[in-house]
Amino acid sequence: MAMDVPRPARVRIAVALVSAVGAFQAVAHAAAVSDRVSLSESTIKWNTVKYAVDAENGFVSGSLDANTIVDRAFKGYVLENSYLKATLLPEFGGRILSIIYKPTGHEQLYRNQVGVPYGMKGGTFYYDWMMVYGGIFPTFPDAEHGKTWLKPWEFRVVKQSADEVTVAMSLKDDFAYSVAPPRFRPGSTGIEATTYVTLKADRAALDTRVVLKNPQARAIDYEYWTCTTLAPGSDPNNPKATGGAEIIAPIEAYTTPRWSATLAEGDASLGPGRSRFENLRYFRNWPVAGIAYAAPDMGGGRFWGVINHDNEEGIIRIADNAVTPGLKMWTWGFPSMANATDPRKDPNPAQPYVELWAGMSDQFFHSASFPARGEVSIAETYSPTVGMSNVTDANQNILINLVAEASGVNLQFFSIEPATPLRVTLKRGETVLFDKAVTADPGGGNRISAPIAEGHSGERVQLTISTAEGKELIAAETNIK
Repeated sequence: MAMDVPRPARVRIAVALVSAVGAFQAVAHAAAVSDRVSLSESTIKWNTVKYAVDAENGFVSGSLDANTIVDRAFKGYVLENSYLKATLLPEFGGRILSIIYKPTGHEQLYRNQVGVPYGMKGGTFYYDWMMVYGGIFPTFPDAEHGKTWLKPWEFRVVKQSADEVTVAMSLKDDFAYSVAPPRFRPGSTGIEATTYVTLKADRAALDTRVVLKNPQARAIDYEYWTCTTLAPGSDPNNPKATGGAEIIAPIEAYTTPRWSATLAEGDASLGPGRSRFENLRYFRNWPVAGIAYAAPDMGGGRFWGVINHDNEEGIIRIADNAVTPGLKMWTWGFPSMANATDPRKDPNPAQPYVELWAGMSDQFFHSASFPARGEVSIAETYSPTVGMSNVTDANQNILINLVAEASGVNLQFFSIEPATPLRVTLKRGETVLFDKAVTADPGGGNRISAPIAEGHSGERVQLTISTAEGKELIAAETNIK
């Protein structure tokens, strides 16, 4: 659905409605009439190079054989409705491994085709080695992927009906690696973690809630980060980020560790140690692998993610980032695109994806304090986007890109419940620029344009999107440039 309001010769505003592509109309109609959620089991096959670990998951020296590919199989679970197909993998890190958006048929998450261990005996990771698989997964109680990324999590069904499926993946930190590098916490914290994953009928987003509990009678220091490996708009059989990938986050500045300082070369300074977050938004501008942190943090912004401008598909995490103020950004550098060859012939850990992390603290190795007998709840919504070039605001209902210039106001939006009839209102002060009922297109193309008379630069434009019954779904405003 696309809407354009041309500049009129008279007071009358003409509105042109462009119908959705037929296939997407069928999806929306099916969702409105008979959308159902299903839960099924699946066998997930994954390849890694040959290696061995000991009883504590420490890497066995000399076991790496990069010339031998090993097949591995896990038990997975698939949540599915008319819009999404999400695959969960409790057995290896309690992760959401895949999110396919059905109207486009594209994958939103990165998934390594052949796992390759790296960082052995470097002191960087808890088990003194790491291996990327991908997806979305919780990491705690330490930095740098923590200690649970390769652990099996307990799976259970919380609710199952035609309207909603909610499942849970749980793990308790009651184990330790006896020879972990000294930068990591010794022993165990006792923290109990559960990730709830919900898919509802008529909803084009996956809702999660991470619940952490400190059962101890004393406060403890810890870190918690949600790691996301993103490659929106990908081939489901070969997901990867492209040169068109842009990090979407409402931040102005970033900082880097000293060893990542080359990331900031050429970026404008915004004070000691801080650089303007402009060039580094784009994957193609990452010269090497490295870390960048939002500076000083997310500042309460409630969304971040990646949009692939090669096909204008994205994946956006929506959450209360006052709870998770830290945003850590990582890639292997844009030269990793050259490594995206046949992974079975040339296994390589440096692959093209964008890794974004949501943290309880602002940076790795900066601890948060967990109160005695305390509980932390982190609600997250993962929504695809189609046809949006940016996101300026988002919540659990709607994602928008609102821009007002002297020539007119332009709105792009993505409705998380596409079958719900909407009403969009745009105002400049008391002047109504647009006020119409609209129907969202799940395949993208949700655009509204309205003219603004000359001489109003600096004034505010207000947006409200409501249901047909008048329930407000999102409100935003912006200055006319």
